[in-house]
This record gives sequence, structure tokens and C-alpha cells, in this order.
Amino acid sequence: MSLQYDLIALDVDGTLLTDDHVLTKAIRETVHEAADRGAQIVLCTGRGPSGALPILEELGLGGTVITHNGAATINSDDRSVIHQFDMIPEHLSDFVVYCRDRAIHFDLNTAFEMMVESMTPEAELMYGRYQAKPSIQDFRLALPSGLVKFTVFGSKEQMDTVQTEWASWPQTLHSIRSGDYFIDVHHAEANKGRALEQLAAIRGIDRSRILAIGNYYNDITMLQFAGMGIAMGNSPEQVKLSAKAVAPSNSEDGVARALREYAWT
Repeated sequence: MSLQYDLIALDVDGTLLTDDHVLTKAIRETVHEAADRGAQIVLCTGRGPSGALPILEELGLGGTVITHNGAATINSDDRSVIHQFDMIPEHLSDFVVYCRDRAIHFDLNTAFEMMVESMTPEAELMYGRYQAKPSIQDFRLALPSGLVKFTVFGSKEQMDTVQTEWASWPQTLHSIRSGDYFIDVHHAEANKGRALEQLAAIRGIDRSRILAIGNYYNDITMLQFAGMGIAMGNSPEQVKLSAKAVAPSNSEDGVARALREYAWT
């Protein structure tokens, strides 16, 4: 059987992992088989490196991870930054004030560090699920430099309201719903599709030789860029419409079944 794609980009949460954040045996073995056949496996996630690299290690693989929704691309072998999109700290000021005024939890991220102003029990539990360990710092005098992502966390209803209100703001930075309970803010040019395009250019891989699998709105750009974009069965309808195919859900080993159907023949 011949491999149909040279690079396979995989979202993590809601795609590679079950809703309980478990990497199943079937997925691990099938992804490893794709790598053994010669495919370059690239995790493409909203997580930072601290949450993404353990998943890569659990797969038994190395290489590159596209993190923070495309805002930072990392070489896992030496923890070096291949590329990142820095935000201007002053551009985040209105977002920070908005969250402080409404007691909405937020974190600030450089390529490798996650920082918060405070920690609630709900936030601490959430970070534990994603293997994230933020440090508590005071940003009231100034925001740090080198920021690549600003994330807010709350109930679905709260995030619905935030998303609606931020949609009318000037688009100096780009905000994207990365989950029912999360909204991420990045540099205006940062997204998974752009990061995947940059990596493909570096490696000399044509987009027709790229397969990407994802499940949420922050995956749409990479599904559209890849020669074969596959949405998970648990994806919102808009995400499914952006893909060329739809796989079974993340509770049905959808990634494994999609790879066996499309990645090699």
C-alpha cells in the first residue's frame, strides 16, 4: 500500500483525544503506522508546547508541533522556535481591562510560558486537564513582551456573550472560538492554516500532499489549506462544510478510521 500524503496535521483536543482527554490505543497505533510509512506527523493545536509535547511523546514521535493555534511553531527535539507571531502588548490592553471588569478568567502566553493574574478552583481543574501549569504574575504595571496568545475561559453562555461583543471591536488582533469554553486572541495573521503553509514551504511539500484533521472553528484554515481536509463527526456544521470529508467522531476513533481510509491505499 502506498502513502498518499507526505505531511499529516492533527488537531489534538476533540480530534486526536476523546472528550476525556484520552489517547486511545487504536489512534496511537494508526498514527504511528502513518509515521512508519513515511508521513511527517505534525500536531496542530491550540495548546502551548507544555500541553502539546506530552501528547507527541505519548504517540512515540518527535518532530514539529504547531502550537497556540498557529502562533508558535516549535521543534520538539531541541525546544527551539521555528516561527512565532508576536502581539504588541498595548493591543491587548482593552481585552485585559474587559476581563478584569467582568471577572472573566484569562491567561497570557509566550511561546513556552503561560501566566495568569489569579487562579480559581475551576481554572485550576481546567489547566490540569490540559497539562498546563501557569505561573501567577501581576500585569497591572505592564504586560510582558513576546506574547503569542491571550485566552479567556468561562461558561459556554459567558463565552457566547464575549464572542458577540468582541466581534464589533476593531480587528487589530484576531479572536477565535477554540472550544465551547475558550476564546483565543492572536496576532491578526496567526492561524493554523498560515502556520501549516509556512512549514510546508520550509519542507518543500506541496499542499496537495498534506492531509489535515480537525474538529473546531480554529481548525478551519488548516482544513482549507490542506489538499485533504477532514472534519471530525463531532465538529460543528460550519467546520464540516469547510472540509472535503467527514470522519467518525473522536469517541469512535475517528482519526484512526480516517487515516486508514484516506492516508494510504
